[in-house]
Amino acid sequence: MSADMQPGGAAFAIAADVRAGRRSAVSVVTGVIADIEARDTRFNSVTRILGPAAVAQAEDVDRAVAAGRDPGPLAGVPFGVKDLFDVQGEVTTAGSIVLRDNLPASRDAAVVARLRAAGAVPVATLNMDEFAYGFSTENAHTGTTRNPHDPACLAGGSSGGSAASVAAGLLPFALGSDTNGSIRVPSSLCGVWGLKPTYGQVPLQGVYPFVASLDVVGPMASTVEDLQAVYTIMADRSPMALPDVGSVRVARLGGWFASNISPEMAAGIDAVMAHLGGDRVIELPEVARARASAFLITAAEGGNLHLPRLRLRSMQYDPATRSRLMAGAMLPAATFVQAQRFRRWFRARVHEALAQADVLVAPITVGVAPRIDQPAIIVDGKSVSARANLGIFTQPISLTGLPVLAVPLAVAGMPLGIQLVGAPGAEDRLFAVAAELQRAGLAACRPLGAGYARKDS
Repeated sequence: MSADMQPGGAAFAIAADVRAGRRSAVSVVTGVIADIEARDTRFNSVTRILGPAAVAQAEDVDRAVAAGRDPGPLAGVPFGVKDLFDVQGEVTTAGSIVLRDNLPASRDAAVVARLRAAGAVPVATLNMDEFAYGFSTENAHTGTTRNPHDPACLAGGSSGGSAASVAAGLLPFALGSDTNGSIRVPSSLCGVWGLKPTYGQVPLQGVYPFVASLDVVGPMASTVEDLQAVYTIMADRSPMALPDVGSVRVARLGGWFASNISPEMAAGIDAVMAHLGGDRVIELPEVARARASAFLITAAEGGNLHLPRLRLRSMQYDPATRSRLMAGAMLPAATFVQAQRFRRWFRARVHEALAQADVLVAPITVGVAPRIDQPAIIVDGKSVSARANLGIFTQPISLTGLPVLAVPLAVAGMPLGIQLVGAPGAEDRLFAVAAELQRAGLAACRPLGAGYARKDS
């Protein structure tokens, strides 16, 4: 990553000021910590503040600037990590008391280390569904994360703390994980940018696992420029030269992905497609079976991962998580094998669709965030659990391992988001389309507060 980041984002502005000596990294970090302490009581996005370690790293950045050394492209930029990323000196709990007696991490997760090397400063761990098994960040141990745009509503999950911290303006970017939609769902409900990279492209070392064959990690941010800059560092890639958006073929997904969506979501997708000049509709086959396969693979792999501990300490688990993990551990092997066979078939069908279009557009959720006291959504005319069903549009796509960029639509009222789906390794095309939607005013994150934007006095 070069010293020059893409302009236009909060992280870029902070790094530019710190590198130029207009602000100190210490003042940025301490200001963000004070803002979290003052405002996060409304949202419950943060589980731990990493104060002393964060200030110490910020002092290192300031010393580098004073000595004329390169402090890194993200110099002094504060960020948060979902509480399943190892942070040196901290216990990684994955949102559960089951792990609280583990030894502190001896080193950072690989992506955290890369961001530190670029000058970014981790200042907090962030709330999540226990062991990342859920779409709502309702956690029996750490509480429910509330949506900054309406604290009576869910933030989504399982990376709900990450999305809410960015939407609240507490942090310019945060790290999340996505197995079945855990970056994309909260990005949609909280109205932030999020990226699920191509499976296997970003290292998972030091990230507590859930479903090894589906897990990916990625960034969430308030602008597409910051999202791209952070992703580039996480993936250890050279800066991307984005293609001309006019050369990118775009189509919308119909069928399953056009059913059950709210009028506001339908109108948002219509506006996006009209602007991009794409009128092609592609309907994928057997999407319901793809979602079912994702459910089965998730349950089986997750259940077997936790089975030894469940035999010893099951009552320490969140009851909702425990029951699903135990059920998954009891699935017959033949069912898991059949799901994997179908997965290969479905992936081939999606690749056929991507031969017709470079980017596929789909909703992320059926509509806006459900209320916390009524955690349900309507699917096929029936009220169903939000915790289990907010991912009806993300789970089938997860099965393929493809990159997906979550775009916050520029809508009035509560946020909505759409998925941009691309071919493996084609994140550049997703970013090109996303940047055009932001430029055209069809996509925008509306963070509240943004205390990190204050200048030194």
